[in-house]
Amino acid sequence: MVTQCRKALLLCVGLVWCTLIAAQGAYPTRPIRLVVPFPAGGATDLLARAISQRASQTLGQSIVVDNRAGASGVIGSAEVAKSPPDGYTLLVATSSTHSIGPELNASLPYHVETDFTPIAHVADAPSLVLVPNTLPVNSVKELIEYAKARPGRLNYASSGNGTVVHLMTEAFKEQAGVYIVHVPYRGTALAIPDLVSDKTQLLFDSVVSGMPHVKAGRLKALAVTSAKRTSLAPDLPTLGESGLPGYEATAWFGIYAPRGLPTELVNRLNAEFVAAVQSPEVRDRLERLGAEPASANTPAQFAAMVQLDRRRWARVIKERHISPE
Repeated sequence: MVTQCRKALLLCVGLVWCTLIAAQGAYPTRPIRLVVPFPAGGATDLLARAISQRASQTLGQSIVVDNRAGASGVIGSAEVAKSPPDGYTLLVATSSTHSIGPELNASLPYHVETDFTPIAHVADAPSLVLVPNTLPVNSVKELIEYAKARPGRLNYASSGNGTVVHLMTEAFKEQAGVYIVHVPYRGTALAIPDLVSDKTQLLFDSVVSGMPHVKAGRLKALAVTSAKRTSLAPDLPTLGESGLPGYEATAWFGIYAPRGLPTELVNRLNAEFVAAVQSPEVRDRLERLGAEPASANTPAQFAAMVQLDRRRWARVIKERHISPE
C-alpha cells in the first residue's frame, strides 16, 4: 500500500514537472507587462516603446508598456520586485534606479542585486558638455583654465540633487580640480534658458535634448561624456580626449525581471531584447532619441556592468558628500 502511494505521488510530481516544462516551452501565452518607473513621454518611456514593439513581434505576444512613476523610479521598481517570476512582468531600469538610487537611499523597499533578475543591457545615453555662447571658451581645456582662474564664480546646472547629471558634473569637477557652484533644477529642460542667458555656465545634458540648441546656435558643445566618441555627435571629442583620461559617464538602460526567473526564460528574453535593439529600425529610433544601442551581452555581463557602475557612483557620492536633498 505504501509503495503504491509512493508511486502515485511520484507520478503526480512528474506530471506537475511536465506541465511546468511544457508551459515554459510555450512561453509566452499571454501579453507581457513592461513596467516603466517614470512618466509617459520621457526618455525611458520612449525607449521602452521602441524596443518592446520590435520584441513583441518575435515573441508572438504583445508587450504592454505600463508607466508606474513616482519616487524617482522606486514605485515601479518595487512593484516588479514583488511580482511573480513568470516572465510576464518586466522592468526597464536605468542607472538612476539601479546604480545611483541604492547609494543615495539606504531604505529602498527592495535590494537591487538580490530582488531582480538581470535580463539585458539595451542602451546607453551619453551627455554633452554645454556652455553659453558668451563664455569665452571653445574647448574643455579652456573651460578648466577659465574655471581655475575664477574659483566659485561659475555656476553649473543639474536636473536635481543626486541625479546622474549632478554626479557626472561632480566627477568632472573632481578630476579637473575646479570649484564650480551647483545650481539644481527640476529637470535639465528648465535649466536650458538660464544656460543660454549665461546665468549658469555649464550643463551636462543628453544629446537628444542638448544638440538642438547647439545646432540652432544658442549653446556650445565642448565634448561628450562617453568613453568613445558617439555616432550621435561624431565630431565632438570625449572628455578623455580633452585632458581628463579615463573619464566616462553615461546613463544606461536595461531590462530586469523579478528574482527567481527560470534560466530558460532569462536566456529567451535576453536573446529577444538583444536582437530587438540590434535591428536596423530600432537602432534608428534609439539614435533619434539620443541613445546608443548596447552591443550583444549576456545577463551576467549586464549584471557585472551595473555593479561596476554602482561602485563608480558610490565613490563619487561619498567623496563629494552628495545627498538627495
